[in-house]
Amino acid sequence: MFNRSLRTLFPPLQWWHRVTPNTLKADLIAGLTGAIVVLPQGVAFAAIAGMPPVYGLYAGMIPAIVAALFGSSWHLVSGPTTAASIVLFSLLSIHAEPGSAAYVQLALTMTFLVGLTQFALGLIRLGSLVNFISHSVVIGFTSGAAILISINQIHYFFGIDIPKGSDFIHTLLIFYQQLGSINPQIVLVSCTTLLIGIACRLWLPRIPYMIVALSMGSLTALTIDATMTTPSGITWVEAMSSSLPPLSMPDFSLATLRTLAPGVIAVTLLALTEAISIARAMSLRSGQTLNADQEFIAQGLSNLVGSFFSSYVATGSFNRSGLNYEAGAKTPIAAASSGLILIGLVMLVGPLASVLPHAAMAGVLFLVAWGLIDWHHIHQTLRTSRSETIILTATFLATLFFNLEIAILFGVMLSLGIYLARTSNPNVVSRVPDPDHPRRRFTSSPTLPECPKVRVVRVDGSLFFAAIGSIQKQIDALADLSVHLVIVASGINFIDLAGAEFLAMEATKRRQAGGGLYLVRLKETPYSLLEKGGYWQTIGKENLFASKQEAIQAIFSKMNPTQCSSCTLRVFRECGPLSKTEQLPWRRPLFPTNKAA
Repeated sequence: MFNRSLRTLFPPLQWWHRVTPNTLKADLIAGLTGAIVVLPQGVAFAAIAGMPPVYGLYAGMIPAIVAALFGSSWHLVSGPTTAASIVLFSLLSIHAEPGSAAYVQLALTMTFLVGLTQFALGLIRLGSLVNFISHSVVIGFTSGAAILISINQIHYFFGIDIPKGSDFIHTLLIFYQQLGSINPQIVLVSCTTLLIGIACRLWLPRIPYMIVALSMGSLTALTIDATMTTPSGITWVEAMSSSLPPLSMPDFSLATLRTLAPGVIAVTLLALTEAISIARAMSLRSGQTLNADQEFIAQGLSNLVGSFFSSYVATGSFNRSGLNYEAGAKTPIAAASSGLILIGLVMLVGPLASVLPHAAMAGVLFLVAWGLIDWHHIHQTLRTSRSETIILTATFLATLFFNLEIAILFGVMLSLGIYLARTSNPNVVSRVPDPDHPRRRFTSSPTLPECPKVRVVRVDGSLFFAAIGSIQKQIDALADLSVHLVIVASGINFIDLAGAEFLAMEATKRRQAGGGLYLVRLKETPYSLLEKGGYWQTIGKENLFASKQEAIQAIFSKMNPTQCSSCTLRVFRECGPLSKTEQLPWRRPLFPTNKAA
């Protein structure tokens, strides 16, 4: 017990036995690769978030180390991501000027609040909470975020003046009105960066395309500036500080907390969904067991600590986690060393950021935005599921035309609504023996006759308060109260009190009308609830059977033979064989009645 608690408090104890000289070497190589890749990514993501460029790199330092050491995943790499950056920009840009000191202060405070929420959710073991965000919501959101990323970079890509904070429609309108003001030199830089990035991804996938594209874009901009006698209009990123992440302090004033509170849950859910989804994907490839609650705690700690080291919201990165795995990482040491190596790289190359043009950054972000759109799953969703298509489309449109946090919550609520609508209308199908089958298996064929006195139905869904009305309506349409009703309950996984009351009332009504209610293959969980609530006293345990055959035999043993004397349908074996004069054209001769049904 003590060892288990110690391993929970210090997760490295769970995987430290896997560390060997060989794994350490592989982890350090993977960490170096990840640190090199995060250099251009961090700067790009900071631009998306409205933060000074160096803050994107700060988010890949301390948070990556903390998340790796306190998480359960061997390969998850935390840091700045596109989705978290775009959500942060959407939330904070309406309260402060992006890039300003006030904006940075709000970002640090939001990071602290998100970390605190994540940590609390992990402590109370709500790791399954992210399951409420469906895959269609994530696809719709990221696709909408990709469009917004591109829209927010139009002024840098084309060199036109668009007021900061303009929404989707106004940005497109202003862009259309200023088509004649496009700067050809800036477009040359941005398009060169974009095309080089595309070429690298297509033909040189092993080369970090962002680094190559940004290098070529910067070289193009420097050449233009050197050869033109008039100002080119090209603007440049500010030089970054070549120092350790400076200490910072979130703003805990009541006014600031009240301002940020509405968006905390949305950012938290998005960040956790990203991290857990990526960690799961990596665990499936590596074969490890993942602890979602531990990942919640690790992500919370990374943001809590990061907010005091100049980091904005960090979460799991799919690109860097996938690269970490492909680079041969064996333990979380790889992700932790990536953060440490990044600190050293920034101290060496920070001043070089001043030769990075905004147009080149915009070109890379256009490429990043395109990569965010999951065309394969969008096509698959549109082709296979109408309800998932509605969720995806609604989330996508909400992302474009409303605040991003509203889009996420709207998508979650829509997913839950459609799920409840589906589960509250379970299918109730009539089942009859197939006379053409050697073992007379039950089927739902509408061409076969049904017994007027005994009806067998299967309920494909749980009996809970929202489903009772639909189930009652379907059963009433299939069998009146005087009929003996056999419910095949193998598809009923859950029964709540409303469902238990429904069964008890149905049994009472049918018994009073001369029929009865019988349950077949009821699972243990529903059985236990009926027993604890005393409902078996009304339903009768003698009416619970392990098979349909046993239930039908019991019913026929209680029935008056005269009830079936004039019936020529002979649906069940227990009805007896037909005489030659009673043979019907749609039936084959029945098997001998002494054979098992």
